[in-house]
Amino acid sequence: MKQILCFGDSNTWGYDGESGERLPFKVRWTGRLQKAYEGKDVRIIEEGLCGRTTVFEDPFRQGRRGTALLPTLLETHHPVDLVVLMLGTNDCKTIFGASAEVIGKGIQCLLDQIQTFAPQTDVLLISPIYLGEKVWQERYDQDFSPQSVTVSKELETVYERIAAERQIGYLRASDYVQCSEADQEHLNAQGHQIFAQAVYEKTERMLWKRSGWRQVV
Repeated sequence: MKQILCFGDSNTWGYDGESGERLPFKVRWTGRLQKAYEGKDVRIIEEGLCGRTTVFEDPFRQGRRGTALLPTLLETHHPVDLVVLMLGTNDCKTIFGASAEVIGKGIQCLLDQIQTFAPQTDVLLISPIYLGEKVWQERYDQDFSPQSVTVSKELETVYERIAAERQIGYLRASDYVQCSEADQEHLNAQGHQIFAQAVYEKTERMLWKRSGWRQVV
């Protein structure tokens, strides 16, 4: 069996900006990804958490620092064939004051952990969707600012460079989906459906290349 560990934040957890609830597993992109692999002996391990960052400690929400948990998860789910890593949106919060380059260094720390604790594991690094232009306004999420929106758009250039340097897989989420109008931050159900297909096509090719597994036709 092939195992794919999806490590991310609320857009991996499946937060629904319209209802404020969690989307059902079969609607979330991770659940749809599992469905796409039906009959192919692949297990999708969903490890999303609202508010998760790369390396930053959130003083208002405990247990959100990605580097504090990823090594444990890599050992818990060993062996992992592929890690899908999509973080960075919460690092854009005003409280952290981080640039895209600094957030990229946080991603590098996570990639170092994967190399240390699961050196045979492939990685698909995904630059997250942009924050909406109104996300910082009243009735949306005032943890963010106009600068946060700018930084969220700059992440893809940094992530793409990191992926090229490390020779790992890369996917730009903004090529396929965008945040919902409802909350300017999260994917809606349709976005999860579209995104799942993009991730499936990319990961399927990576698994095939890794082991001669069945290629996409």
